[in-house]
Amino acid sequence: MLDLYANKSAATLPKLIITLIELALIALSFFILFGDGGTWIANILGWPVLDIIPQRRWVIFFFSIVILVRMAVMMFVFMKRAIPWSEVFSVPFAFAFYYAGFAILVLPNAAPMGWLDWVAIALFILGCYLNTGAELQRHIFKLDPSNKGKLYTGGLFGLSMHINFFGDVVWVLAYALIAMHVLGFALPLLLLAMFVFFNVPKLDEYLRQRYGQPFKDYEARTKRLIPFIW
Repeated sequence: MLDLYANKSAATLPKLIITLIELALIALSFFILFGDGGTWIANILGWPVLDIIPQRRWVIFFFSIVILVRMAVMMFVFMKRAIPWSEVFSVPFAFAFYYAGFAILVLPNAAPMGWLDWVAIALFILGCYLNTGAELQRHIFKLDPSNKGKLYTGGLFGLSMHINFFGDVVWVLAYALIAMHVLGFALPLLLLAMFVFFNVPKLDEYLRQRYGQPFKDYEARTKRLIPFIW
């Protein structure tokens, strides 16, 4: 993983393939939410087939469109590292749980939109802001030639060292709240566990080696993932 972050590359072809796979997953999501796919799945699982499409299905689909756009910006604008071919398929596989998974889990929910759903929409906006906003701030910092080789610790990254990862957990939680299916809440918990026990320790190891004392000072004064908590 350390070599992965150190190896810089445009990786245009892998990024295009990932985007095309995600577009196919978005089409699958639409087929499940608004087409015969949802009816077929509901019949298999013994769920009621709803006569009217609930508003929350449109919210789930809108979430997925926003995430698709954000992923494209992340890859083609912010991401400068190489993308191994294993990641070309593992990344869309993970996002299939969001695009198709939540499209399935929301199917039996016929409840009208309530206050908790508006909280979920607010959390989705917050999570996207924390992730993409933080990446944008760091990208602008890196564009300045005088900052070449420097560690960025400002902006949202002053709230936590991996505020972008925390943003991911928040917007996935928003999906779960809209779908309101018990299985859906396993996804943000699993994502949080993956960050805590795998991604964050591995990335910190790389950053500690690359930046040395500046990174050690940064981690000594800043929460690691969850602002004000850890």
